[in-house]
Amino acid sequence: MIKWSDIVSYSLGGALLLMMIGGIVFSAVMPALDRWNKRYFIILFTLLLLYVLAIFADVIIYTDPKMTEVERVVIALEYFFFAVLTPMPTFFMLHYCSEKIQNSILFRMVVLLFGIFCIILVTAQFTRFIYYSTPDNHYYRGPWYNLLLVPPVLITILNTVGLIIRRKKLSKKYFIGLLVYLLSMTAVIIIYMFAPVDMAAVFGIVLCALTMLGFIISDNMDQFMLQQREIANQRASVMVLQMRPHFIYNTMMGIYYLCDQDPNKAKQVTLDFTTYLRKNLTAIGSEDTIPFRDELEHTRAYLAVEQAQFEDVLFVSFDTPNILFRVPPLTLQPIVENAVKHGMVSSSDPIHISVVTRQTDKANEIIVEDDGPGFNPVNDNEPHIALNNIRERLELMCGGKLTISPREGGGTSVKVTIPRTDK
Repeated sequence: MIKWSDIVSYSLGGALLLMMIGGIVFSAVMPALDRWNKRYFIILFTLLLLYVLAIFADVIIYTDPKMTEVERVVIALEYFFFAVLTPMPTFFMLHYCSEKIQNSILFRMVVLLFGIFCIILVTAQFTRFIYYSTPDNHYYRGPWYNLLLVPPVLITILNTVGLIIRRKKLSKKYFIGLLVYLLSMTAVIIIYMFAPVDMAAVFGIVLCALTMLGFIISDNMDQFMLQQREIANQRASVMVLQMRPHFIYNTMMGIYYLCDQDPNKAKQVTLDFTTYLRKNLTAIGSEDTIPFRDELEHTRAYLAVEQAQFEDVLFVSFDTPNILFRVPPLTLQPIVENAVKHGMVSSSDPIHISVVTRQTDKANEIIVEDDGPGFNPVNDNEPHIALNNIRERLELMCGGKLTISPREGGGTSVKVTIPRTDK
């Protein structure tokens, strides 16, 4: 007859095996984890998996008189894998505190305690003072059983004290993740000294390991997103620094000729061009979103310079009642520049560009449309790259998105959608 305790043990064992395999796979494929963290958590969950397998084997062969010698090996492995988990936080802590392991007093003390544990475990195989199995394969704790668990307890306590001392060297999430793991493991070992709760103990340790992994992944995700944001900003900076040479040349030459033909207009174009350059250079140093009105001013300055050169073929209209929101720098201006550049190069016909803003219940929208020839990103790589750069920064900096579609009647429509934060 199957006992309820056996059903619970098998159920917990199966669940733990799945959790450990999931932890290993998740650690291996999670892109936000760096190489060192991947290795660390794969090793940690592999050790936990071996520990669970040893307990599972213990449950299966327990009380079988034919498996007495196998049971002794399984129990020894069970204790070994349990104890080897305790120094793991030491490696993690010293790595992220940039301390050399060979020079660490904490590491030496942990190694000493783990060595003492191994000596006690080997001794237990030849005496009945720590634990023993009867000929009918029943396991019993000896009078000095708690001596076996003293070194692991001291290791977790040492690690906890070391963690508190080094708390300023670790990020908040790393500190909390390690602290939860260490305190919980210490509590589990102390409980284990007085009660044979194998499955419950390992279940608690596994949950602690998963909790620690969650904190580490969260912190790594923050760093990963920050890195991606910095990369996108660097791309934007490069885009600013690679302003079209012929645009600058044509503008300067246009101002040169206007000085004789129309001095007032020359002054205005110079002012607009100065505003355009100032906004471009300001965008290089900007690491956060900016008010849309600033981006709109940048765009107007750029278009004013272009219209001074192509006043008979470039026509622009603005319908922007909604300007009270923020955008990544270099959002609108490169979209409009892309429309001008592509339209003027591809056709000698006049080009009309409209810039519209509107507000919906959930988002602020910017719509830039032109009646030019349109472009195919597959065949025209440069505008595709520029718009992808804007798309990346929108997603990273404000959760926005950019969509490109053919305009009804010909041309291209580009829509920027930015979630509202004022609701």
